[in-house]
Amino acid sequence: MHDIAFCATWHSRATHLRDDSAALARARQDPSTQVLPMWRGKPHLAGATLGRVATDHAILAQSDMPWLYLGQADGRAQFAADISRWEPEALDRAALAMFTDTSIQIHPAADLGCQFGELRLAMAHLDPEQAALATTARAVFNWHRTHRFCSACGAGSEIALAGWERHCPACGARHFPRTDPVVIMLVTRGNSVLLGRSRGWPERMYSALAGFVEPGETVESAVAREVLEETGLTVGRVRYLASQPWPFPNSLMLGCVAEAQTEEITLDDELEDTRWFTREGLLAAWSGENPQVTPARRGAIAHAMIGQWLAGHV
Repeated sequence: MHDIAFCATWHSRATHLRDDSAALARARQDPSTQVLPMWRGKPHLAGATLGRVATDHAILAQSDMPWLYLGQADGRAQFAADISRWEPEALDRAALAMFTDTSIQIHPAADLGCQFGELRLAMAHLDPEQAALATTARAVFNWHRTHRFCSACGAGSEIALAGWERHCPACGARHFPRTDPVVIMLVTRGNSVLLGRSRGWPERMYSALAGFVEPGETVESAVAREVLEETGLTVGRVRYLASQPWPFPNSLMLGCVAEAQTEEITLDDELEDTRWFTREGLLAAWSGENPQVTPARRGAIAHAMIGQWLAGHV
């Protein structure tokens, strides 16, 4: 599935350099090195590309944690810098809390045409490698902001290994970025597919069901449990399709298709609605001919899986 955002790779993560302080210091002094500023999870954008800057750019003065080393891309060293301590004037906090944040923020030191924008809105337009860089930076910075204290002893931990670890100076524990596995599944029955919507989603948007994998659980078991809990349906065969890093906040989406053995829905209170859609009815929504249903956002794994099902490939 080539239309899933965030799944590309860049030239090299250069993991062998993460503990090479001399090499990283040289990279920070190299005028060709690029740094991606991030503000509260939003990448710095220049139209449909990342607004990466040189290491001496004024916008980086407000970085509130050590830079994250991302490796090598476009023939240059790549870092990301979190400048979230900057507070824009007239900040619309309500927009930041919305499911789809359409607000933009422009730093006073930004180059002309550059702004901070929501990654979910930009993901389908960015170059695949650039989207992968941005999602990695967002996910790692998310982790740092929520894991400042050692889970072993409670002391404050410190960023290490070029942003890829946290070390506890009190007890010596080492902590690594967390990724939460999530199953996301198309539940099919004959010529129909089951889609649902959560409370707070954009109006009329329906997507694939999803849920976290629990400890001690296989992907197949998680699919069956989540479908049963949310809809009362039992499923038979489960097949894996594809995956997608999803930094909202720190998930790995595991796309599957499951065959329903029952049809009558018993909705729990986690979802606002679930419906069976025929292939013809969903195709009408997909092409904009059904104003009552909006498909999942382009670039999301749900959008790609539904598209594959509509085309008869799933």
